[in-house]
Amino acid sequence: MFHEAAQAPQVVRAQLAANAAHTARLAARLRASPPRAVVTCARGSSDHAATFARYLIETRLGLLTSSAAPSVSSVYEASPDLSGTLLLTISQSGASPDILAVVSRARDAGAHVVALVNAEHSPLAQLADEVLPLHAGPERSVAATKSYIASLSAIVQLVAEWAGDAPLAAALERAPAALARAWQLDWSAAVARLTAANDLYVIGRGLGLAIAQEAALKFKETCGLHAEAVSAAELRHGPMALVGAGFPLLLFTQNDESRPGVTQLAAELAAQDADVLIAGARLPGTTELPTEGAHPVIEPLLFIQSFYRMANALSLARGRDPDVPPHLSKVTETL
Repeated sequence: MFHEAAQAPQVVRAQLAANAAHTARLAARLRASPPRAVVTCARGSSDHAATFARYLIETRLGLLTSSAAPSVSSVYEASPDLSGTLLLTISQSGASPDILAVVSRARDAGAHVVALVNAEHSPLAQLADEVLPLHAGPERSVAATKSYIASLSAIVQLVAEWAGDAPLAAALERAPAALARAWQLDWSAAVARLTAANDLYVIGRGLGLAIAQEAALKFKETCGLHAEAVSAAELRHGPMALVGAGFPLLLFTQNDESRPGVTQLAAELAAQDADVLIAGARLPGTTELPTEGAHPVIEPLLFIQSFYRMANALSLARGRDPDVPPHLSKVTETL
């Protein structure tokens, strides 16, 4: 996990160069013939990348984006009308049977399928109309790291081209160097605070919700720590009842329109004597985790890169092997 996550800067740099021409052609086609909606299809870490895609597409392109429930196709064998839609499917392995079932039925139902996949010759890649390879290289640790960041960067590259967003495209070109700096940041304060923890919330909003989901998964699978990802907008709708003195929370806040709400929530939590760790802001009564600043869309990639190094260290501090979580395998074949 440690060595693979550390490769993210090189992976993103190579990916951006390798996919540039194909992404530009695909974006031009999407501008010329816009889909009526985008449907995402993924599982696990890839589904967290799909959350990122939903927020980015809806905020930058104003295009309705929804997540497909794989069981609709794989279990109930239903085929919703997807004519005129873009199906964006994301996978490291490209081999999960339920995802393949969704993609096959979606094509039959009229969707145009674009696959972001690391295994370029996988069954998923063969089913897709177009493939944007992640170029993450072999990923042997069960916990996805560099392939997750590669999924986010591929999404940003596509949306920046599609929207004609030159500042975002330029910021993405600077992301590899920023990822390398983010990897070196010291999040040992989080290791110290969470080594003995049993439960925590991971909070984000908008684009940051995607990395909150990813961080919560990594806490569970690599650290044996029960974590729940919650939107900053949803915490007061019930989950707040569990927050008492000393309850740990990790908050991510990128520098966009969502930041005031997240920082206000962090201040309220600190006033309740909760143990608040925050990445992306500095507030009294909280533990600030150092971050690398960037374009608001790029910051979540940098936050999760710093997080991965901390999660690996936390796993070891809790006496676990981050590369071999119990009961899990690299390719999850959900039926």
